[in-house]
Amino acid sequence: MTNKQVSTIPAQVEVRGGRVHNLKNIDVDIPLHKFVAISGLSGSGKSSLAMGILYEEGSRRYLEALSTYTRRRIKLGAQAEVTSVKHIPSALALRQRPSIPSERATVGTMSEMFNVIRLIFSRLGSPVCPNGHRLKPSLTIAEAMSKSGEEMGRLTCPVCGVQFSAYSAEDFAFNSAGACDNCQGTGKVRQIDESKLIGDPTLTLAEGAVAAWHLPGRNFMPNVAEQAGVRINVPYQDLTDKEKDFVLNGPAKKFEMDFRSGTGRVFHDFNALYENAHEAVLRSAQTSKSERSQKRISEFFSYSTCPVCHGTRLKPELFKQEAGGLNIAQVTDLTLGELSGWKKAVLKTLPDDTLTMAGSLFKEFDDNLRPLLELGLDYLTLSRNGNTLSTGELQRIQLARTLRTQTTGVLYILDEPSIGLHPDNIKGLLGVFHELVAQGNSLVVVDHNVDIIREADWIIEIGPGSGEEGGQVLNSGSPQTIAADPNSNIGPYLNGTAKLLARTRQPVPAKKSIDFTVADYYNIKKITGQLPVGRLSAITGFSGAGKTSLILDSLVPAITDQANGRPLPKQVKSLTTPLKNVVSVDAAPIGKTTRSTVATYTSIMDNLRKLFAAQPLAKERHYTASYFSYNNKQGACPTCGGTGVVTLDIQFLPDMQQTCPSCDGARYRQEIQEVKWHDYSIVDLLKLDVRTALNVFASEPKIEHELQLLDEVGLAYLHLGESTPSLSGGEAQRLKLVKHLNRRQSTTLFVFDEPTIGLHPLDVKTLLGVMQQLLDRGATILTITHDLNLIVNADYLMDLGPRGGKNGGRVVATGTPQELVKKPTSLTTQYLADYVHRFE
Repeated sequence: MTNKQVSTIPAQVEVRGGRVHNLKNIDVDIPLHKFVAISGLSGSGKSSLAMGILYEEGSRRYLEALSTYTRRRIKLGAQAEVTSVKHIPSALALRQRPSIPSERATVGTMSEMFNVIRLIFSRLGSPVCPNGHRLKPSLTIAEAMSKSGEEMGRLTCPVCGVQFSAYSAEDFAFNSAGACDNCQGTGKVRQIDESKLIGDPTLTLAEGAVAAWHLPGRNFMPNVAEQAGVRINVPYQDLTDKEKDFVLNGPAKKFEMDFRSGTGRVFHDFNALYENAHEAVLRSAQTSKSERSQKRISEFFSYSTCPVCHGTRLKPELFKQEAGGLNIAQVTDLTLGELSGWKKAVLKTLPDDTLTMAGSLFKEFDDNLRPLLELGLDYLTLSRNGNTLSTGELQRIQLARTLRTQTTGVLYILDEPSIGLHPDNIKGLLGVFHELVAQGNSLVVVDHNVDIIREADWIIEIGPGSGEEGGQVLNSGSPQTIAADPNSNIGPYLNGTAKLLARTRQPVPAKKSIDFTVADYYNIKKITGQLPVGRLSAITGFSGAGKTSLILDSLVPAITDQANGRPLPKQVKSLTTPLKNVVSVDAAPIGKTTRSTVATYTSIMDNLRKLFAAQPLAKERHYTASYFSYNNKQGACPTCGGTGVVTLDIQFLPDMQQTCPSCDGARYRQEIQEVKWHDYSIVDLLKLDVRTALNVFASEPKIEHELQLLDEVGLAYLHLGESTPSLSGGEAQRLKLVKHLNRRQSTTLFVFDEPTIGLHPLDVKTLLGVMQQLLDRGATILTITHDLNLIVNADYLMDLGPRGGKNGGRVVATGTPQELVKKPTSLTTQYLADYVHRFE
C-alpha cells in the first residue's frame, strides 16, 4: 500500500449536527479501529449517540446497499436526526437488554455448541445395533452419515450382521426429530397445582373462595354451583366432602338459571354450563391468547421434570449411543469448562483414519468454546435453560458468537456489556474488546464501569447533566486527559479523588431480622442466613453463584406466600420474618407506547384533568375530565389519535414518522386547548419540566406533592409529557419508586436486581439517596449487585460463591463492608478492598 493510499484512509467517524432525543446539535469525532468508551450520567444522551446515531446510520446504510427485494424482508431503521455522518462502517449492536429466550432455548443451542456436539455424536460416536451390539467409531460410520436419502446412516453390525440406520445429527435435536414424545422436547410436564385452585378456604364460594373461578368469564360459577345444590354462603372449608368434590371435579352439565350480566342485563332461563375448578383452568389455558392472561393462568400450574426423558428433552433411545464414554444427555449436563476434558476422551477412542475429520469438527468446537470461556461462562451447563440466564449472561453469549465470526472492518456498538458481571469477569471482557479491535474492527462501548472506561483508547463524555441539562459533548480524549479534567464527571473515579460513601451506614445487627433456610435448589445445597430488617443489604457473588436462586426464586416468593397463608416454596425449609409485602424494582422500561408519560404514570395527569374540567369554559361546554385525556376520542386530535405524530407508509423504505400537521404534536383537539387555567392550556403544562412546574402548581397541593417527590428522586429535569418508554433504565427505576415514598414501609421488603444498570457512579449516589428515603420510612432493602460503588454503601453484605455453577451455592462472607475490606476472605471482598484502597 502506498503512502498516498494510507493518507486517504479515514481515521474517524465524523458526526455533525446530532439531534437525536436530547442531543443538542452535537459535533463529535469517533476514532476508528480503536476502543472508544462513551460515559455520562443516566439520560445524558450516551445511547442517543451510540445507538440512535452510530448504530442506526451504520446498519441502515449497509442495508440500503442490498437489493430492493431483500430490503422488503428486513426491517430498516429510520434515518437518524443528524446533519451528516461520514466514514461510518457497517454496524452491529449488542443491546442493553437482550430478548428473553423461549423455554426451548438452552445454553447449548444459543451458543451453537450443541450443533457441533450433535455432529460429533453422529460422525464420531459409537452406535448400538438393534440387538445391543456396540460399534466402535470408524471412518465407515462417518462416511455412512455423509450419504443422502435412504442410504444415509445405513450400517451393518459386524457381530450379528443386522442392517440398521444410525442416528443422524438431526435425530439428536430436541427441537426436531429427537424430541421426547411425552414433553415434546421441553423437558418438563405441567399439571394443575391443587393447592392453587382454592384461594382462601375461609371464604364462601359467593365471596370468591375458588381462585380458578376468578379467571375471565367464570365469575358466575358460584351461582351455577348453587343451582346444583352446593351451599355458596358457607366457608369452603366447612362444605361437605361431596360439595367440595363437585366444586373441584363436578361434571360439565347445563343448569337453567337467571343470569345477570356485568352491564346489569338479566337473562331468564339461561342455560349455564358448569365448569369445575380444574376445567376452568384447563379451558382458559386452551382458549386464552394474550400473554397477560397466560401468565395469570400459569400460576395455577406446577411444573415437574418429565418422567420419560428425565428433563433431558430427548428420546431415551438416543442415550444408547456414546461418544467419549458419555451419552448426549450426559455431555449436555457438563459445564462449558468441562467440555475440553470430554473432547480429549473422544479423541482417545478414535482410529487414526478418522483424526483428520475429527480435527475439522473439533476446530469448530474449540472456536465456539474459546470465547465463552474467556468471558467467564465456564460454570454454565449446556442444558441450562436460556430463560433462566441473567441479562449479563445472555449478552456475553451474544458477544461470544460475534467474536467467533472474526470479522474485519465492522463497527461494534455495545450498550452496558458489564451488566451482571462480577469484577473478576471484567478482565475477560476487556480481553475480548482488545481482540475485536486487533481483528481490524472499531468498538464503541457505552458503560459506567470505571475499570472498562480506564482501559479505553479514547473516552467521549456526554453531559453535563441529564435530560435537557445533558446532550452536549462535555469532553473527549484519552483516559489520562479525562482524568486530569476538573470539569469531568467520571474524572474523579479515574484519578481516585471521588468520595465513595453517599450515605451514613447503620450499625448491624438490627433489632429484627429475616431468618431463613434454603436447600436443594439448583446449585444451593443448604444456606441458612440472617438478613437485617430496616437496613440496606447487598447480596453479592460471582456470576452463577446462586444469588437469583436464593433471593428472587426462594426468599421473595416465600415472604409473599407466608403473608398470604400459602405453603412456602419447596426449597425454603424455614422462614421467620416480620415483613409482609415485597416490592421488586427493576430498570425495565415503563409502558410500551408514547401514550405513557411521566404525568400519566403518576397521579399528576388525573389531577390535571379534574383541574381543567372545573374551569368555567369547560363547564360551559360540558367538558368532563375525560375530555382532557388524549387517550379518549373526546379530547384526542382526530388526525393522530392523540399520539402527536402520524406514520407514513413508504413502500420499499422505512415508515416515516412526522409531527401531526393538525395538532402540531400537541395530541389534543384545538377546542380542548382553548380551556385555560392561569393562562395555561393542558398542552402548555405538559411541556413544563418538573422544576418549573413546582412553581406553577404551588397552590395545588396534590400536584405539588407529586412534583416534589419527582424532584427528590432526581428527576426534576423531566417534562410532564415526556414519554416513559424513552426513559433510561435509571430514570425508569426512580420513577417507579416515587409511589412508594408516600407512606410508611416498615413491613415492606424492596428488592433491587442489578439496580445500577445504566447508572453513572454519580447516578448511583442519587439512587442511594432514594434508597435512604425508603429506609427512613422503615423499609428493608435487598439489592443483588456487582457494583462496588453500591456495595461499599451497604449496611450489610452477604457474599455467595466461591465461584459459579457447581462451585457456587454457598455463603462465603457476611458482615459489614467496612469489616470485610479489612480482612477480605472471598473474591468479591478482595475486589472491594482493592477498590476502596484506590480512593484512600
